[in-house]
Amino acid sequence: MTYCINPHCQNPQNLDRATVCQSCNSNLLLKNRYRVFHTLGQSLACRTFLAVDEDQPSQPRCVIQQFVGPEVIADGQKQLNRTFRCSAKELDELGKHPQIPQLLASFELDGCQYLVQEYIEGRNLAEHLWEKGVCKEIHIWYLLGELLPVLQFVHDSGLIHGDIKPANIIHRKPPKAGTDNVYPLQAEGSRGLALVDFGAAVPANSGPLKTDTVTGSAEYAAPEQIKGKAIPSSDIYSLGVTCIHLLTGMSPFDLFDIKADGWAWQDYLKVPVSARLRRILDKMVQREPSKRYRSVEAILKDMKYGPAPVDIVLTKPQWTLAAWAGAAVALVSLVLGSRFPSPPLPAFTATEPISSIPDIRFDPPPGARVRGSVRDGGTAPTRRHRTGGSAN
Repeated sequence: MTYCINPHCQNPQNLDRATVCQSCNSNLLLKNRYRVFHTLGQSLACRTFLAVDEDQPSQPRCVIQQFVGPEVIADGQKQLNRTFRCSAKELDELGKHPQIPQLLASFELDGCQYLVQEYIEGRNLAEHLWEKGVCKEIHIWYLLGELLPVLQFVHDSGLIHGDIKPANIIHRKPPKAGTDNVYPLQAEGSRGLALVDFGAAVPANSGPLKTDTVTGSAEYAAPEQIKGKAIPSSDIYSLGVTCIHLLTGMSPFDLFDIKADGWAWQDYLKVPVSARLRRILDKMVQREPSKRYRSVEAILKDMKYGPAPVDIVLTKPQWTLAAWAGAAVALVSLVLGSRFPSPPLPAFTATEPISSIPDIRFDPPPGARVRGSVRDGGTAPTRRHRTGGSAN
């Protein structure tokens, strides 16, 4: 099926090889090369489509984001549209990172602005939550270890992503064995998770946005971002909310206690998590920016020693022995600590490994038995799409 992307078309679905829309007579080949199949996501000012580039011999898939013109959007969104146009060069630079889709083209046509980006084959984490259930702690450590360096790269480039959520995090589909790797980002050494949909990205120094609409997705957006004053730590907030959503399977709206004016996500955990991870996530989702992590580097510093093992289940005799042994070690440490001062912790460097996190995959190999696999549960994503779209 070929899809007409004219914002005013009443019946956009057409036959597979059609070149002119049967409803509005619009050209179905965008720029005479991109054939759109269907929508992946939609917001007030942006629509995201899956398409193929028929100008290439292999006709590779791509993702097209359409930013509608000023005549059909609210005044507040016009500023967002101008911000996007002036930052296309920065988006091109971002695409050089192996965990961010490459920007293939940027152009304006018939009053609309278009981004053409690389299509990353895989499954987004909203789909994973719906199909497989909630994540365990080790998956969250893996998620943070994969995406925090990407987020640091984005912020160091002077941009704010603005729409981090499970649907915008793609778990790559690895190439089949014995076949050529036709996906340039899946070269040797590439990481398993990718961050997509930079349609809501804004420069970090852009100042307050005069808009009455929510940028990004309301469930995951930081309070200051909802007010049009996004800062780099707004992305940290959104990533933290993404993590607690994946751990609980519940909407972030339901995880915040309005009466207590605080998060209650720990009351809805399906599987236990360590105190270390709870502290990190709690600080990431602080509603006051002054109480939140101000930089990705600060989170990486707290993660430096890696996850604490929480999957070991002890029998009663083993638990008793471990408790006595722990008490003895604590007593000896207290005595020695009073006599010999502890050496200072080594300084954190950006090139230092985060931790020795195992190569965790969201899907185990066929036939493999993984201890403590994720449980059933969770809620269905509002839209199931692989590139995340700008769906609110």
